[in-house]
Amino acid sequence: MGRQAWRIVALMVLSGVCLQLYFAARIGAMAVIDPQSTAFQRSEMSRLLREQGRILWSQSWLPAAQISPSIKRAVIASEDAGFVDHNGVEWDALEKAWQKNSKAQQRLESQKQKAMERYQRAASRAQARGRPAPEMPSALNATPKVIGGSTITQQLAKNLFLSSERSFLRKGQEIMLTFMLEGMLGKERILEIYLNNVEWGEGVFGIEAASRHYFHISASQLSPLQAARLAVMLPAPKRFEKNPGSGYLRLRSNMIAARLRAVELP
Repeated sequence: MGRQAWRIVALMVLSGVCLQLYFAARIGAMAVIDPQSTAFQRSEMSRLLREQGRILWSQSWLPAAQISPSIKRAVIASEDAGFVDHNGVEWDALEKAWQKNSKAQQRLESQKQKAMERYQRAASRAQARGRPAPEMPSALNATPKVIGGSTITQQLAKNLFLSSERSFLRKGQEIMLTFMLEGMLGKERILEIYLNNVEWGEGVFGIEAASRHYFHISASQLSPLQAARLAVMLPAPKRFEKNPGSGYLRLRSNMIAARLRAVELP
C-alpha cells in the first residue's frame, strides 16, 4: 500500500474517532441539558414542510418526576421488558430479528421472481396478439416488513443521531451510541429523554403532547389503560392515529394494562 493510501486510511480513522468523541460530548451534555430536537424530528420537520408547506408540531418537555409512572411502566412492558436489566442491547432479540428479516427478504424475493415470470408471460401473449404490454406488477416494488429487535436505548440512539438508513455500518454506530448512552446517562435519564422525544403521531412528539392530543390531559394524569394505549401505539403511531378503533390496539392495551404492577422501574 502506497504512502498516499496510508494517509487516506489514517484520515478515515481519525475522522471516525472524532465523530465518536463528538457523539460522546453530546451525550455527556444530555446528563444536565435536555436535548432540543433529534435527528428524526428534524427529518420529519423537513418532510412536513416539503409535503404540506407548513410544520404542525406539538411537543412539550415534562420532567421525569412529573410523568405518570403508568406510562413509564407501559412503555417498558410494551417496548422493552428487560430495560432495567440489560446493558442497552438484547443480543438474543437482535439475532432473532435478523433471522426473521432474512427469511422475510427471501420470501419477498421469491414472490418478486414469480411475479416477474407471470408478467413476462403476459407481456409475450400481449405482443403476440398485437396488444400493449401490461403494466408492471406492483409486487415488484414491495419491501419486506422489517423487525427491529431494538431496545429503548437503541431506539433513542437512532432517533437522536442517526438517519433511517439500514446498513451494518449504521447498526454498528447505533450500538456504539447505545453503550455511550447507558454508560453516561443511566436508565432513568434515558427513559426520560425517550418519553419526551418519541413520535406519537403526525407532528406529535413526547408524552406530554401525546397525552393532550389523545386524551386532553397532562401526562402526569394518565390512567393505566390510557398509558397502555399510548405505549401500544409506539411501533406505528401514525397508523394507529388514523385508526384509533383498531381491535388490536384495544386488546393489546388491555394486556399491557394488566401487567403494569409487575413492571420494575429504573
